[in-house]
Amino acid sequence: MGTGARWLLNAQLQFMSNIIEEAERRRTFAIISHPDAGKTTLTEKFLLYSGVLTSGAGSVTARRGGRSTSSDWMEIEQKRGISISSTVMRFPYRDCLLNLLDTPGHKDFSEDTFRVLAATDAAIMVLDAAKGIEPQTRRLFEVCRERDVPIVTFINKWDRPGRDPFDLLDEIESDLILEPTPITWPVGESTSFAGVIDRIRGEYVEFSRVAHGSTIAPEQSHPIDAPELVDNELGAEALEGVELLDGVDRIFDRKRFEAGDLSPVFFGSALTNFGVGRLLDAIVDLVPSPPPRTDIDDVPRPIDAPFAGHVFKVQANTDKNHRDRIAFLRVASGRFERGMTITHGPSQRQVTTKYVHSVQGQDRETVDEAFPGDVIGLVNANGFRPGDAVYVDEPVEWRPMPAFAPTHFMVARVLDTGKFKQFRSGIAQLDEEGVVQVLRVPDVGDQAPIFAAVGPLQFEVARTRLESEFNAPVELGGTSWSVARATDEASLPELRGLRGVQVVERSDGSYWVLFESAFRVRQVSEDKPDVTLERLMADEAVDSFGRRV
Repeated sequence: MGTGARWLLNAQLQFMSNIIEEAERRRTFAIISHPDAGKTTLTEKFLLYSGVLTSGAGSVTARRGGRSTSSDWMEIEQKRGISISSTVMRFPYRDCLLNLLDTPGHKDFSEDTFRVLAATDAAIMVLDAAKGIEPQTRRLFEVCRERDVPIVTFINKWDRPGRDPFDLLDEIESDLILEPTPITWPVGESTSFAGVIDRIRGEYVEFSRVAHGSTIAPEQSHPIDAPELVDNELGAEALEGVELLDGVDRIFDRKRFEAGDLSPVFFGSALTNFGVGRLLDAIVDLVPSPPPRTDIDDVPRPIDAPFAGHVFKVQANTDKNHRDRIAFLRVASGRFERGMTITHGPSQRQVTTKYVHSVQGQDRETVDEAFPGDVIGLVNANGFRPGDAVYVDEPVEWRPMPAFAPTHFMVARVLDTGKFKQFRSGIAQLDEEGVVQVLRVPDVGDQAPIFAAVGPLQFEVARTRLESEFNAPVELGGTSWSVARATDEASLPELRGLRGVQVVERSDGSYWVLFESAFRVRQVSEDKPDVTLERLMADEAVDSFGRRV
């Protein structure tokens, strides 16, 4: 081998080695919870502990000054006090770079959460100490299980009256069929909550309160046999709890955690910052670095393969000063460089990546390079949809991004016909983002499209955004439809014109049939056995043909 060839080979090996090393520094995870469990507060406290923010929840300020930074950036989110749109945050901690995907807590936005979880390597499940497992928590956990996403459990609000910790562990195990293994165990509860026993490090961590939780809570570590713990009534009680856990072999096993069979458990209070640092350390120490992503044929794409990414979310108008459109993608392999030309898989269109951002609430920073596990936003990436693949050199196709079956339907009409152009642009945008599914009736088209949603709150978001972002006020009218089925083009002549039946077309070209009731579905199925009516499982992920994914 000549000198030039050896140099080129060494350079290639060094390049691949650099990609693998950078990927090992990444941690990409989501936070899931029932509404009001404290997910948004915990998200902001992570940013506080990482040094990105300089003040507490409610008035969080970016380190470099400027406007407030929050995961809930939409006006409707701030008014309602709930998360209804997923957001992406990127921040350094210790020697790692963390990509945090904050998910909607409300059940009406389960579809958005499902898409986000497709881009993560782990999730933090936040539970309210007084409420434990709640319906939305259970559903989100099942989504994680379907995606083989490892779960870290954070039992929040331990500074308030709550349930017995062993009762909470039993509920996690019985309801979720998941073995909870406490890494930290609380010393005291409610107003007497003073610290935790770290079972892995074998130490007692004593917390100190700070005003309004606005700064990092000071910690003082003691040996597990220190008088501060042993001679304390609350400490002695906590030690008995640890002995019980040891007696039943509740020991952390990394392989079982990564397989989704075991969940490390942490106790704390996001509001007072108690336990936040220990939980953040666990993200670095326990959550796996990005593994190879599997394509549509279940073939893993090596981390050091040429660049490829997976679009999992599209969001418009995050900055009111600019009518932007951002396609969020997770880097699956290789090294991304700003300015490189990538191929958009579905259209085979060549796209030059001139404007690339990392996004934190409404704040942005230009990204010059990214590695596997990173989440980046391609600005003004027109034509991109969730599930799309982008790549250079070696083509790839990912599994289709699933959609949830709608159970609510409303007809949308623009109030001012002079705003029809804005209305049409707005509904196309909302459809691409997945805010609502837009169904069009043949011969009516965009004059009176049908909005289909998993939950009614999606309609409020759609109406608010059409008015505020597109200056196209609309009225939403009720319909008689309550059930949807997927069909094919060959069945359309038999279905059109039937009483209590409406054929509609989705933007992807597939056909659905809307019915007034499940009884009417059975009638049509019996009268016309040759037509295709595929069931859309409510609250389950299905592809565009209604098949469960």
